[in-house]
Amino acid sequence: MILPHNYIFYNPKIIILLILLYFMPNIYQPAEDSFLMSRILKEQIPALINEKPNLKFLEIGAGSGIHLETAVSLGIKKENIYSSDINRNSVDHCISLGFNCIYSDLFESIKGKYDIIIFNPPYLPEDSREPIDSRISTTAGRKGNEIILRFLKEAKNYLEKDGRIFLITSSLSKDVDFENLGYNSKEIGCEKLFFERLCVWELKVIL
Repeated sequence: MILPHNYIFYNPKIIILLILLYFMPNIYQPAEDSFLMSRILKEQIPALINEKPNLKFLEIGAGSGIHLETAVSLGIKKENIYSSDINRNSVDHCISLGFNCIYSDLFESIKGKYDIIIFNPPYLPEDSREPIDSRISTTAGRKGNEIILRFLKEAKNYLEKDGRIFLITSSLSKDVDFENLGYNSKEIGCEKLFFERLCVWELKVIL
């Protein structure tokens, strides 16, 4: 298992969040992909805040709220942090943490434009052996990339000029042709597990 970096261990709010999640089995709990995204946010956000102190941050699929806590710990103003989830338990949980969070299927209920949009999507191909109640957090269709494709077709409409997306993909799902969808892409961090390779991509709209 990939361990979270030191700022997670020494951040009391995130430690409390991780403990509470053991008692909330219907919410996607932080795992290797979550810790990879948190590491990338720690590496990327400080420079972006220096360039634009009032930047607006959106997470689609907020889950446990771990990335919202990471964002605020790195200096993004809490009032500029927005999030959504298709799981109403996750929405209620993130609201209880003090964050703006709404129920939404991807961008269905999202308004406005954002400087940073992050998404740790469901990316596993369908598996009939998986319990139905967990599929909403993990399964993304027959090829495993269907939800990512839906997200990318809509996301460009919600990015500020020079905005960027941080997106996780897995080697278990079909590759995505970012350029064909209108994005410049750069792989900025990966983790090799014994069963898959997880990567975070930085995406910008092709102008």
